[in-house]
Amino acid sequence: MIGKKNVVFGFLYLVLTAALGIVMVNMYEDFGTAMQEKQASVGRLQQLKQNNFEEELEPLNAGQIATANTDGILSLNKLRNTELAIDSIKGGAHAHGNLEALLNIAAGLALCFIAAARWLKQLISWLFILGTLLHSGMLYLGRVFNMAWADSLLGYGVGPGMILAALLLTGMAAAIGFRGEIIKDS
Repeated sequence: MIGKKNVVFGFLYLVLTAALGIVMVNMYEDFGTAMQEKQASVGRLQQLKQNNFEEELEPLNAGQIATANTDGILSLNKLRNTELAIDSIKGGAHAHGNLEALLNIAAGLALCFIAAARWLKQLISWLFILGTLLHSGMLYLGRVFNMAWADSLLGYGVGPGMILAALLLTGMAAAIGFRGEIIKDS
């Protein structure tokens, strides 16, 4: 059964990409710390503004006000950077990886019910696997492990193109050769 490798790959890859949920949960500790820092520094700025930039009944000089502003800006930036790190994993490797893992499982099962030339089914099978690795796999390496070469390779669109080609070929093969029973590939 040619689709078997896609089913096995899909489940194993799903474990890998679903595990990113744990990575993101651990990152929320940094997010909480950044949020507290932002609340403290921006809260101080709000209080200063309400008090005409006086603190403990003493007016602040320009340097003190600039320092308070800088603290607020830097805390907002730190919070945003922490959010971006989480969102790049959540919307990239985690979401696409889970989807492509399930797509491999579905494609593998569908290939078991399609009567088509062995080479065509092998082509479809490998296009799904390689497309997944060259799309969400590169997202995983680029976003989680900060490997810039993976982001560069992702920019060429090879992985998504392979997945789209596999979907098209699967649709065409299913239109011609889908059967209601498992097909023994010879």
